[in-house]
Amino acid sequence: MTAFEEFGVLPEIAKAIEELEWTLPTDIQAEGIPLVLGGGDVLMAAETGSGKTAAFCLPIIQIVWETIKDIESGKAAKVSKNLSPAWQMSTLDRGNALAVSPCGLRVQSRDQKEWHGTRCTRGVQSGKWGFEATVTDEGLCRVGWSTLSANLEIGTDRFGFGFGGTGKKSNNRQFDNYGEAFGKDDVITCLLDLDKGEIKFLKNSVDLGTAFTINKQISNSAFFPSVVLKNAEMSFNFGNSPLKYPLPNGYKPISTASKEIVMNTNGETGTTVSKPANNAPQAIIIEPSRELAEQTCKEIVKFKKYLSNPSLRELLVVGGTNIKEQISSLQNNGVDIIVGTPGRLEDLIQGGYLSLANCRFFVLDEADALLKQGFTDLICRLHMQMPKFTADGHRLQMVVCSATLHAFEVKKMAEKLMHFPTWVDLKGEDSVPETVHHVVVNVNPQTDLSWHTMNSHIMTDGVHAKNEVRPGGNTPETMSEAVKMLKGEYCVRAIDEHKMERAIIFCRTKLDCDNLEKYLKLLNKEKYSCVCLHGDRKPHERKSNLEMFKNNQVKFLICTDVAARGLDIKGLPFMINFTLPDEKSNYVHRIGRVGRAERMGLAISLVSTVPEKVWYHGEWCKSRGRGCWNTNLVESRGCCMWYNEPMYLAEIEDHLNITIQQVERDMKVPSNEFDGKVVYGQKKRQDGVQYENHASQMLSVVNSLSSLESKAQILYLKRFITGIQLSDRLRYMKI
Repeated sequence: MTAFEEFGVLPEIAKAIEELEWTLPTDIQAEGIPLVLGGGDVLMAAETGSGKTAAFCLPIIQIVWETIKDIESGKAAKVSKNLSPAWQMSTLDRGNALAVSPCGLRVQSRDQKEWHGTRCTRGVQSGKWGFEATVTDEGLCRVGWSTLSANLEIGTDRFGFGFGGTGKKSNNRQFDNYGEAFGKDDVITCLLDLDKGEIKFLKNSVDLGTAFTINKQISNSAFFPSVVLKNAEMSFNFGNSPLKYPLPNGYKPISTASKEIVMNTNGETGTTVSKPANNAPQAIIIEPSRELAEQTCKEIVKFKKYLSNPSLRELLVVGGTNIKEQISSLQNNGVDIIVGTPGRLEDLIQGGYLSLANCRFFVLDEADALLKQGFTDLICRLHMQMPKFTADGHRLQMVVCSATLHAFEVKKMAEKLMHFPTWVDLKGEDSVPETVHHVVVNVNPQTDLSWHTMNSHIMTDGVHAKNEVRPGGNTPETMSEAVKMLKGEYCVRAIDEHKMERAIIFCRTKLDCDNLEKYLKLLNKEKYSCVCLHGDRKPHERKSNLEMFKNNQVKFLICTDVAARGLDIKGLPFMINFTLPDEKSNYVHRIGRVGRAERMGLAISLVSTVPEKVWYHGEWCKSRGRGCWNTNLVESRGCCMWYNEPMYLAEIEDHLNITIQQVERDMKVPSNEFDGKVVYGQKKRQDGVQYENHASQMLSVVNSLSSLESKAQILYLKRFITGIQLSDRLRYMKI
């Protein structure tokens, strides 16, 4: 039994892990895997490269696979005895101010400001059905049908169809006149024809005509009786007792449905016990960037390698790729686990191509980055559409991974969405691993005057195109332009001094990345082979560039902070900060690209000693930087700002509670400053002997112990034989 199997991981998954040469779980895996397998919500934080992805992927893969296996084998049918015994409105899947009677057939809301809704504990997926809703007290109300993907305020998204007391019908926030208004004591008959894909309503038995034609994209979904109220009350008759008005020919009371879609005894929304629809995955994993999503999806493929009968189906859903292929996979092939970026996920869900009705796991990786990118509302909307309980009684599990769990945005989201989560914070305060040597090189144009005589230099960002800058000048604009020129030279000097054959170079802007790429290729295309990774490059180019760097086809990856989080590049020895990040936490993320898996890494930061004027395109910039040359300062509604790197360096040092070593502009890093002999990109050498793993590390000690044990056994045997000989002599003397 492997160490992972002791945590409850399936042998098939453990075998795949063993092939990856993972001998022991990391700390975050040891803490996180049992918690997710145990069924709870989990918040996780750990150092970069600590194995967070596997900590949530492994248990999710296992549970999803076991669930599918149970469904296919028929074991899942055993849960049917726990299902709700009657058609009634949900007592838990409802708005905070909505009251549901014990029988589940009367609902009331006394909130005069906000709408509160609920839906029935059962639904239907085919046939012609009807139920009655009676207004028992004055107020605002809307009644109708919705799928499990709809929010509780029916009529405000694509998945809910409502008819309101004001005489308007509504779907996807489109309110149109329909029939006539209704009020207290009026009986509204809600009719659903899934054979024709039509919804219509009757008022006191008067047919008001067809209200909606159901979109074919959601016509195969299950539909549930639904209601939303504002300071009102309604009662329902699903056919449990005789209806007040007869249903039109062909329609039946919904309670007589023999193949209804059911919910668990708690009244929470759930899915059928039968095999879920192709487009209804059990797990949704959201990543802040397409590169992280691709990486996570590849890890899932590795982990599930030996799982079969049934097979596990994953799908990568990211922007910049062919959405038609993703739709085809959802509709035809089916999917169990989706890994994607927020924008494309929302497109597929709103288009009706992706259903959340069967979702059991909701994972936010790098949640702090997602929230900073402005996806808080989207995350809340998705969570609202997910059933809080599955048909077999399991609660929706939410797993959140974040660089800083105690960030205000993350804590606020956790309090709102998560169900008594367990906090696993193995990171604590930000720190730099011992395997990373990080140093600072000051770029001072006032003392290094080499920029005066440069025949060729890196193309700068054009911020000072309208300023008079010239060698010998001492204006802030001249010093700023000089820094931009010197940084290109210093970057090349760092590469040459340390004979870098492989490094990530972080720039502040996409334009800086492009300019550095051109400069390195101009100097020597083969010696400084490089590619760029940033948001303005086309998706296929970004993917190709990242693969080229990972496969050692090019030496240098020049990127913005899009690559600062989560990307796992094996054995990376060097990293250069062309410009310091303005967020201190990103410094740790950047240098965390090196020093992974116990391998030594060197991070060099080029820090300007004078203010540098840089681009800063805010919300006021209509083009958000594309073709913009407004060099005025932000204070004057411009798109530039003065960047104070010494201040950012001080904040980073204060944050890490250290003083980062400074080296001269020759880039030499004294080896005696660090313990042991260092070869960057390899594991640390001790006494001149490189170790590959803990076994070789202990080899000399083990050999010594083995020799001592052998000597002890020989000594024991000698004494034992001597004792026997002495005993024989004594017996002989007695004789």
